[in-house]
Amino acid sequence: MSRRQKVTRRKLDPDPVHGSELVTRFINNLMLDGKRSTAENIFYGALELVEKKTGKEGVKVFYDALKNVKPTLEVKSRRIGGATYQVPLEVSPERKTTLAIRWMISFSRKRKEHGMINKLAMEFIDAHNGVGASVKKREDTHRMAEANKAFAHFRV
Repeated sequence: MSRRQKVTRRKLDPDPVHGSELVTRFINNLMLDGKRSTAENIFYGALELVEKKTGKEGVKVFYDALKNVKPTLEVKSRRIGGATYQVPLEVSPERKTTLAIRWMISFSRKRKEHGMINKLAMEFIDAHNGVGASVKKREDTHRMAEANKAFAHFRV
């Protein structure tokens, strides 16, 4: 039996421009060293660049990109009788969003473009189109879970 208490989630204030808590979560994850205004400028600049390049509404592209990156399955290591098995598990809705945000930010930081605004905008566009590193990460995660579905009976 776990001794931990249930995690209580704090309610986030919606962002001032779009009125979305998801955008606030993304900006909070993008932020480094407490520099919120810099993170907001990067995010909103990336949305403007997406609008220029695609001709579609930037927030809609962002939501579609996030939806395309969210994983449905993942694997967790479970030690049973001296052997460690990769057990596939379904991902909770909260964790789906967290993983998608984390992957999009980390892969946009690794991109070759100049400036974080360009990197983030191109990652949004690629994820919206179903290509790119963050979508590949989701597919790799699903492939790993599919390969290990023989160990699904070891679920926690």
